[in-house]
Amino acid sequence: MQRTAVRRVLPGLAMLTALAAGAAGLTGCSGGSDGGSTSDSKAGGSSAAPAQPGKYRSLPSPCRAAADSKKLKAMLPEPDGLTPEQRDQLYAGVADASYDGDRHVGCRWTSQTPEETRLLSVGFERVVSYDRSAASDDDKAKQVYVRLLTDAHLPFPGPVTTPGQGAANPAGPSPANPAASPPPASPPAGGAPSPGAPASGTPAPGTSPSAQPELGSRVLEGLGTEAFLDDKLSAAGATAAQSRTVRIVFRTSNVIVKVEYSVQPTAPGTVPPSGETQDKARQLAQALAERFNE
Repeated sequence: MQRTAVRRVLPGLAMLTALAAGAAGLTGCSGGSDGGSTSDSKAGGSSAAPAQPGKYRSLPSPCRAAADSKKLKAMLPEPDGLTPEQRDQLYAGVADASYDGDRHVGCRWTSQTPEETRLLSVGFERVVSYDRSAASDDDKAKQVYVRLLTDAHLPFPGPVTTPGQGAANPAGPSPANPAASPPPASPPAGGAPSPGAPASGTPAPGTSPSAQPELGSRVLEGLGTEAFLDDKLSAAGATAAQSRTVRIVFRTSNVIVKVEYSVQPTAPGTVPPSGETQDKARQLAQALAERFNE
């Protein structure tokens, strides 16, 4: 009887032992799986974090941003005989068509008098990097700015120069860089201006606006993160009026700002002064830069 009881108990114990071993094996597999996941998580955590989004997530209205500046009326003389409503409409500007107001917006103004026509446009572009693990929004905006700078045939990178000052350039002065040695359109009265002197836009005594020195296109300092100015005269004969277009482009973080200002005289032989036209465009650009920094 005792032997029979022992025989019955032993298989039961063997079964319990096998079940315990199986449970331990399952526990070990589960632990190994968790350990593998933890290791993978740590490996993934060692990769560089994506760059933070750019400073600006939206864009202001360029029509309102420019209209808030007192510089606008100086750039666009009011024609005679305008009603108050027409005057308001002139300085309110016309917004460019845009399918994404948070990425690209613009505004345009036109002022026409018997003496001249003046055109002004302002544009804002917010640059976004779709892969911030490779480049930040600011990095992408810098790439856009450098492309615009290259299209304007200005050097990058390189020292910033002012009118009358040469630039240290290992390759020598570039003919596409008027900033390196700005040639005057004709000698100003009283001698050449002192190096680095800011353009006042006021003709020297005894001279006409057309006789003022050409300041030329150049890289600018003190405007946004980085900036340049592109100054062009239209090709015209000696007896025809020449229009001048000054374009200023600057970057502030991940936003590119463009200001383009054109003066088109009607009188033959008239050339809009470089200093005055550049000054007005630059003052508006500075006001817009301050608007973004508010």
